Amino acid sequence: MTIEIPSREELGVILKKAKRIAVVGLSGNPERTSYMVSKAMQDAGYEIIPVNPTVDEVLGVKAVKSLKEIEGHIDIVNVFRRSEHLPQVAEEFADIDAEVFWAQLGCINEEAYHFLKEKDYTVVMDRCIKVEHALTK
Repeated sequence: MTIEIPSREELGVILKKAKRIAVVGLSGNPERTSYMVSKAMQDAGYEIIPVNPTVDEVLGVKAVKSLKEIEGHIDIVNVFRRSEHLPQVAEEFADIDAEVFWAQLGCINEEAYHFLKEKDYTVVMDRCIKVEHALTK
């Protein structure tokens, strides 16, 4: 793999600066990892925007079907989809006003990584945003 992610210090800077996190694949099931992680981030003060065509609302926030439906700037797009879906999400990410593409723990896709790095985006893969947030407080 030729994927390089930002250092823990750089992740800390990203997380301190961020306010709005769009969560692709956010489940309405409180027992799913995407829900638990997003709830923790919401409780930490981040605005969470659920991106999931199969739910109407998660964590008290109206869900959108795709990233393109979100109005305004997004600091981080946190992706809870299997690795093979990352290129498709990366393409949609490149069409919106967002800064950081963050694929959760266990999610790595070289094609998506290189596509986004060529466009000069910050890309994080195979890291849990909740864990990194806890470690950089």
